[in-house]
Amino acid sequence: MCGIAGYVGPKDAVSVVIDQLKRLEYRGYDSAGTAWLDGGTLHVVKKAGKLAILQSELGTGSHHTTCAMAHSRWATHGGPTDANAHPHCDNTGKIAVIHNGIIENYLELREEMLREGHVFKSETDTEVAAHLIGQEFAEVNDLDEAVRRAVRQMRGAYALVVVATEAPDHLVAARKASPLVLGIGEGEMLLASDIPALLPYTREVVVMPEDSIASLRRNTIELTDLDGRTLPVQPNHIAWNTEDAERGGYPHFMLKEIHEQPEVMRNAMAGRIDEDMRVVLSNAFSDSVWHEIDRINIVGCGTAYHAGLMGKHLFERLLRLPTDVYYSSEFRYGDPVLSPRSLAIFISQSGETMDTLAALRVCKARRLRTLGIVNVMGSSLARECDRTLLTNAGPEISVCSTKAYTAQVMVLTLLALYIAQVQEAPGIRVDEWVRELRLMPDYCRKTMDTESQVKDIAEKLKDMPMAFFFGRGADAYAAYEGALKLKEIAYIPTEDRPAGEMKHGPLALVQPGVVCVVGATQRATLDKVISNVREVQARGGTAVAITSDQTDTMHKVADHCIQIPATEHDFFDTLLSTVPLQLFAYYVAAARGCDIDQPRNLAKSVTVE
Repeated sequence: MCGIAGYVGPKDAVSVVIDQLKRLEYRGYDSAGTAWLDGGTLHVVKKAGKLAILQSELGTGSHHTTCAMAHSRWATHGGPTDANAHPHCDNTGKIAVIHNGIIENYLELREEMLREGHVFKSETDTEVAAHLIGQEFAEVNDLDEAVRRAVRQMRGAYALVVVATEAPDHLVAARKASPLVLGIGEGEMLLASDIPALLPYTREVVVMPEDSIASLRRNTIELTDLDGRTLPVQPNHIAWNTEDAERGGYPHFMLKEIHEQPEVMRNAMAGRIDEDMRVVLSNAFSDSVWHEIDRINIVGCGTAYHAGLMGKHLFERLLRLPTDVYYSSEFRYGDPVLSPRSLAIFISQSGETMDTLAALRVCKARRLRTLGIVNVMGSSLARECDRTLLTNAGPEISVCSTKAYTAQVMVLTLLALYIAQVQEAPGIRVDEWVRELRLMPDYCRKTMDTESQVKDIAEKLKDMPMAFFFGRGADAYAAYEGALKLKEIAYIPTEDRPAGEMKHGPLALVQPGVVCVVGATQRATLDKVISNVREVQARGGTAVAITSDQTDTMHKVADHCIQIPATEHDFFDTLLSTVPLQLFAYYVAAARGCDIDQPRNLAKSVTVE
């Protein structure tokens, strides 16, 4: 999610890494910093705010250095302050680290080092990594080996880069789950968290393998695994132009963000599941609160509202905890009946949605407990809620939300499992749910294999006059989100209903040419959904089914059937079904020549009532 840049070579290294960050600022922009080596001295400059503030602090002159790294931050551990900005130094001040990702066991590492006399200056997990690397370097006096030994002690996802005063003209990087790419130039080497930052300098790019260490000097790159064994350096030639590269080679940010969802799922879980398959929510309420609450109220707009419906399904199914979901815009005008023992959950990607903030203030005035699920640390919602759970989805550029929805549902799932764990809910094996949850990034990646099939279907059906989206149980809630995607970017009128409601009026609209997209992942109601599909077909409608059923039942019925992986819990199947729903909307819009990332009449963050 954060921007990472590094350079070693003959040019003014600070100028190069700042230029790289400009091309990555969409990945993080609440603080920025840089570190460089000059004559055996380590210089670190970092400032809260956008990159321009750091540039002003650095000035316009040359810094006379040939080795530097830089970072633009999307805050996770600790607020967006100067102290929490990267880089972070070790206990000696001779080693600096920048980092993207989350080190899940940073608290236990920090506590151990505090007992040993280490002094920390920030709230971040990254500073813990810096101290750990410094500690190992003091023993081995070899930067590559120090990093290798340190990362073997870390759990989580990370891409980190290290410089040290005793290793001039030398960058060391480590990667696990979080992306990091290397650039091979003429007498210079570079690294970055994304390809756009490398293209002005080289088109020869190496994607760092999982669990690897890279050692960069002016004329060499060495790759090793965590045991020190040499790995092959395999450059790829990149032919993108700069505009393409900002989107990672995808034609639109929306498609890029759809494909980022496996990583988003992993980031949503990072630091929140321990080795015993228990959920750890360090910023949640105390256990006594979870025993006291008698109702949950979820408030959101648009996609966030639909994520809230998925949360309702889970809270009531797993916990038998009554849950109401409100549109933010209606909440304060509807005079809702709110129990003093209830919990109000507010969901927003930006944390600045005006209607949601207004609803939050109503709840605070009534002294309800409030919990925010938000993507932007430091946003108004994050500041004003009693507690906040970050979704860690990273910046979402396309107006049409995709990965933010997935992250919101993942966090709601973690919250439901956490409450079940605290309450010792009967009949719920939290560890089994957590094991399956941890596999979701892999399931999501497999679901992406439906893309070419979905594209073919979308191109065949692009001229549909209208579309129905329906399902039963959780599938109905996913249908609402699928319908919203299609109307947002393809401008096709949609109807979304629970499948059983079709015969209570909406069937009157079905005629030849009308498309009905049906979710069929809830196993208990599969036969009922098949009957609903036949009702549509009997009136000339075309049925597109998304199913996780391993038999060929739905394949024999639907006009087009999209098969997704089956998990142990069909709630997760339903979440996976949103990927082909998103892809369907995307490819219909593309076939119709619509402006996908900036659809007409809409804005990314709705800050007016």
